[in-house]
This record gives sequence, C-alpha cells and structure tokens, in this order.
Amino acid sequence: MMDRHDIALIVAGIIGSASAIVHGVLTQRYIVRPLQELAATKLPRSIRRLVTGLLHFSTFTWFVGGVALIVAARSFDEQATFATGLLVGSSYLFATLGNLWATRGRQPGWVLYGVALLLLIYGLS
Repeated sequence: MMDRHDIALIVAGIIGSASAIVHGVLTQRYIVRPLQELAATKLPRSIRRLVTGLLHFSTFTWFVGGVALIVAARSFDEQATFATGLLVGSSYLFATLGNLWATRGRQPGWVLYGVALLLLIYGLS
C-alpha cells in the first residue's frame, strides 16, 4: 500500500524523467548541432563525439534517477529508498542550481527540478 510519501517520490521521478527527455531534445537541437557545425573543421571527430556524450550525460543521469525514484517508491526498503533519494536528490539539486544560474531564471528547468527536489525531500521524510 502506497502512502503520500511514496506518491511524492513517484511524482518526483516522473517530473525528473520527463524533464530529462525535454532537456535531451533541446540540448541536441540548440547546443549539440550548432557546436558540431562550428567544430566540424576545427576539431577531430573523436572530440566532437566526446562533447556530445558529455552534454547528454546529465540528460541520462536525470532520466535514470527519475526511474530509480519510481522503482524505489514501489519496491525498495526504507534504507535503500533513502540512499536512492540521496543520490538522485544531489543530482536534482545540481540541476536546479545549475539551470537557475546558467539561465538567470529565464528557463523552466530549474523550477521543474526544484519541485521534483522538494517532492523528493518530502517523500524521504
């Protein structure tokens, strides 16, 4: 039987994973493609691939973290859920602060990850 704390973790996971998907699409469209075009003649292909992977690493981490929160709320014991929440929460905290700082608050990513972080904190309490 799920309680409000489990539901909060699941919602935090859904917000985190959904935001990660949107982040990945926007990162590819507005950062990776333009950088690839600019660097096509100046950087080796291996470096361009590495940069693409690094830019999408946060997308992957946030998506997997969201899935982990959903699984933790449904299947893990209290200690494993807490450990999962701590790891994912640190990633979501970085996402919140990084997006806020980088965009000066003009992008909704920091709000979404902030809400997910607050739900995660409630879910773990």
